[in-house]
Amino acid sequence: MLVGLLTGGGDCPGLNAVIRAVVRKGERHYGDDLVGFCDGWRGAIEGRTMPLDIETMRGTLPRGGTVLGSSRTNPFKVDDGVQRLKASFADLGVDALVAIGGEDTLGVANRLHHEEGVPVVGVPKTIDNDLSATEVTFGFHTAVQIATDAIDRLHTTAESHNRVMVVEIMGRHAGHIATYAGIAGGATAILIPEEPFDIDKVCEALTRRHERGRYASIVVVAEGAQPTEGSLALKDTEVDEFGHVKLGGIANVLADEIEERTGYETRVTILGHVQRGGTPTAYDRVLSTRFGIAAIDAVHDGAFGSMVALRADRIVRVPLAEAVGELKTVDPELYHGVAEVFFG
Repeated sequence: MLVGLLTGGGDCPGLNAVIRAVVRKGERHYGDDLVGFCDGWRGAIEGRTMPLDIETMRGTLPRGGTVLGSSRTNPFKVDDGVQRLKASFADLGVDALVAIGGEDTLGVANRLHHEEGVPVVGVPKTIDNDLSATEVTFGFHTAVQIATDAIDRLHTTAESHNRVMVVEIMGRHAGHIATYAGIAGGATAILIPEEPFDIDKVCEALTRRHERGRYASIVVVAEGAQPTEGSLALKDTEVDEFGHVKLGGIANVLADEIEERTGYETRVTILGHVQRGGTPTAYDRVLSTRFGIAAIDAVHDGAFGSMVALRADRIVRVPLAEAVGELKTVDPELYHGVAEVFFG
């Protein structure tokens, strides 16, 4: 069997571990040939590939990013994209595809399977940990650890200068990384997309802290956090091929408002792509490997149109439609019952 692989959307630590596991079991156990499509769905449309085998993947387990490259291309938004993709598969003789990606990549995979009959198995990849069909996605723990380490370092410089530090963390529609890193790093406030924030209340919390003699504070804000209606103006931004707003910069707006309203010196740190890069944690390496093994098993069981997922520490299969049907947001109990206890 010739099995194709691709990685779509934003990169995250653990992608290479998934590819490595699919290749290892596919080649050794099933006798498969494997090929990687370069740069996500774009490579599948254009027929750009690279060979994958055990030798190719040696040394990639601890390596961040993806050896296949990635993109945010949507075949359904490209002229003749779906037809060109299917022609590429036919020309190469691809028997099945393993698509590794988040809501958008897997949404395309779901449509290709149900509307075009493409035999595809999905592997969940979102550093934001916002796919509802799986308890955890690989890369999330690594991003949380990177963000926590950054917050720890910012505490000392904030205390040295009696500053407020605003730390912007990834999280478009869900604030899982910000919530976990904020709790772990002892943030003064955590602002997430699920809970519109009132800038006045944020400044009041900082003022109360200042009055108690705590002159340094850390405010963690997810990139997709939104102010309550009418309280703070944000700039309009561009959108990508999937219609997502290109985020980034909420921390700058927030810092300016905090400094103007409180008079406290305020600085910004935007972690950005630092959270995506580098070596995955041990947990993410293991989870990625388990997902990869389960994906190639699903291919050989003919479980097309499904995605592998983690539930109660077991790897299971769920329909792709379920995987992309609902966004997983931060548990209100975690935010209000735990995180808010330490605000201010």
